[in-house]
Amino acid sequence: MKVVILAGGLGTRLAEYTKKIPKPMVNILGKPIIVHIMEHYAKFGHKDFYIAAGYKQKIIRNFFKRKNYGWNINIIDTGLNTMTGGRIRRLKPFLEKESFFLTYGDGISNVNIPRLLKFHKKNKGSATLTAVRPPARFGAIKLTGNKVTYFKEKSKLDEGWINGGFFVFEPEIFKFIKNDKIFLEREPLTKLGKQKKLYAFKHNGFWQCMDTIRDKEILEKNLKKRI
Repeated sequence: MKVVILAGGLGTRLAEYTKKIPKPMVNILGKPIIVHIMEHYAKFGHKDFYIAAGYKQKIIRNFFKRKNYGWNINIIDTGLNTMTGGRIRRLKPFLEKESFFLTYGDGISNVNIPRLLKFHKKNKGSATLTAVRPPARFGAIKLTGNKVTYFKEKSKLDEGWINGGFFVFEPEIFKFIKNDKIFLEREPLTKLGKQKKLYAFKHNGFWQCMDTIRDKEILEKNLKKRI
């Protein structure tokens, strides 16, 4: 199956790096985060990649010209200011005949791809997202006056589920994306949800996005433990 990676955004919240390079090319433990993502899919036999590029895409192209991973890598210009849904729409000629995977170019997970696909096929929906719990950041306390009467180091389990990416889509998704200005996470997924065609594959394992410098540091720390 084809794997789409959204890699065209500006990454403004990580400006310390993205002034010079696109966010998916930020190094995590010695290699770009996008390579970590691709390696995960390739581990399960999915090596046909479509990178939806935009901002500073030349850097992505030059990198994969120099590196040979033995994968089929297609880097498609999806525009500089195109939104997430619009980037998918621009890939329609490559994707309109069969199911495909899609994820963001700034998040790493150990989600079991075969189980995700099996779940998607079993439910016969139009789309499946991987639901994750956001990493815990704060301890919970209760106060009586100035005294702390309750303290608990916050657990991931105290958080609700969020969209962690790692999608499976049917070509029907293209019916919900009219132009470049459409955000995948708004109109398309909202409508599919209302039509009961959107499913969530719950993943309790490792997942970490990279929106900020702090996220990058947490991601590197957690990956080191896994090596």
